[in-house]
Amino acid sequence: MRGTVGTSTALLALAAVLMAPTLASAHVSVAGPGYANTTQELNFSVGHGCTDTNGAPADTSSVTIDIPAGVTSVRVMPNPFGKVTVTKTLVNNVSTITAVTWTKAPGDVVAGDDNFYKLTIRAKLPNTPFATVFFPTHQTCTTSTGTVLPVVDWVGTAPPAADAGPAPEPAPAVVVLPARVPGWNKFTVPVAVATDSLSALFKDAEIVWKGTAAYSANPATVDQIKATSGVTALTALAAGDEIWVKY
Repeated sequence: MRGTVGTSTALLALAAVLMAPTLASAHVSVAGPGYANTTQELNFSVGHGCTDTNGAPADTSSVTIDIPAGVTSVRVMPNPFGKVTVTKTLVNNVSTITAVTWTKAPGDVVAGDDNFYKLTIRAKLPNTPFATVFFPTHQTCTTSTGTVLPVVDWVGTAPPAADAGPAPEPAPAVVVLPARVPGWNKFTVPVAVATDSLSALFKDAEIVWKGTAAYSANPATVDQIKATSGVTALTALAAGDEIWVKY
């Protein structure tokens, strides 16, 4: 599989070092990565509620998640949070779910902001490996006295410009990986991948190889890469690069 015996030996030795899981969180986030052209559960986490103008905490009472174009076969999982409703729109003459809303009954709103909520849908992600799919989300909170606060929009999809003023809150995002099997997988990268994107794309991989260059998100594997003769650090990918990835 590799070009030289020496490099093959290094690859097998490095693959024995397993990658420790990496977790990331945001105020409203979605667990990832996802897999291209694959139906899967998507779990959205609501890490906190809101505060009113006086700084008092308020509970999340409603969450709406917009379903982006290309995400299909949406099914909603019932949740103790509250009633689930869907918004449907005609897309190419087909009735398509374009938003999902969970709403608490007024009597279920709790005083304060002490709860963590997880909301789940089942959906098929588009066949766009190495892309990022954003799910704009809208969070409503209600105080213990019944006051409904202004909606918080989690809709940002790009880093803010330096002079653009306050940026929108970031939308939950799923990095789409190509479908794969346990063990070695060969991929052709369709778009360039910058250094700061490698960890998002390959955080659950044991190791990534391009020629004699290797990448891992695991610090122990990185040390092995540095210590292995003939192996260099893989820092970026160009469109059209062929890579081997071990999961």
